[in-house]
Amino acid sequence: MGELVRAMTRDGFVKAVAVESRDIVERARQIHKTLPTATAALGRLLTAASMMGNMQKIENGSLTLQIKGGGPLGTVLAVSDAAGNVRGYVQNPQISLLEKYRGKLDVGAAVGRDGMLTVIRDLQMKEPYIGSVPLVSGEIAEDITEYFAQSEQTPTACALGVLVDTDQSVRAAGGYLLQLLPGAPDAVIDALEAGIQKAGAVTALLDQGMGAQALLETVMAGMDLEILETTPVAYRCYCSRERVESTLISLGRKELGEIVDEGKPIDISCQFCDTIYTFTPQEIEEILKNL
Repeated sequence: MGELVRAMTRDGFVKAVAVESRDIVERARQIHKTLPTATAALGRLLTAASMMGNMQKIENGSLTLQIKGGGPLGTVLAVSDAAGNVRGYVQNPQISLLEKYRGKLDVGAAVGRDGMLTVIRDLQMKEPYIGSVPLVSGEIAEDITEYFAQSEQTPTACALGVLVDTDQSVRAAGGYLLQLLPGAPDAVIDALEAGIQKAGAVTALLDQGMGAQALLETVMAGMDLEILETTPVAYRCYCSRERVESTLISLGRKELGEIVDEGKPIDISCQFCDTIYTFTPQEIEEILKNL
């Protein structure tokens, strides 16, 4: 389980959210058998999606982050529910190690910089809200910052970190999102910038064993912080046999007929988790009858 914390400064000028997501990212690594660069990219996107999904505060809502950057990883996708539980995948999880320098993964090069970050907000209305921005660096945190600046006109500081251990497991993961609300005076902005600068790299803070609340208290040191919510978050998939069945129906009569004729059971694996659903020719025939 990870932990997500939402807070606000008592003067009402800064809202903040942080998440400690090591277990989430490690679960994603195990499901998708990602190599370190893919682990870091997917882990950062899952971390961002968790915070943004929770910030929406829409019951039964969801938030999807999709990055297509033209890099070797291909599409990276993360989906969050209203609480901040997430699931996701990366198109090419087995990309070999890309490093800027020894020990520092080059996520930007793996994701690519020639493409878009798309944010899909399902706010339980008729149509989801979709916003896209061109990628700035492919490092993900900067791209999220740019999305908030361009699409939502909200000055935002975003930091995301995933530290992969020598055995390829996730040693630490998490991040924070800080947003200035309208009317924030220069003194608040300066204090925030100074705090971020002084705190330094989020990965190092997480590696010291900091939880989500400690992360916010460190970055926003000296600011009067009120903790609004502390909630457990996890890697959670919502797949089910019924959902997979509806995907099968969308194949159409012809393809389903061919599966029946072949007389062999088919396995369908969920793209988000390691669950495999097996359908026998008889079950496919039943589906065809119900069509």
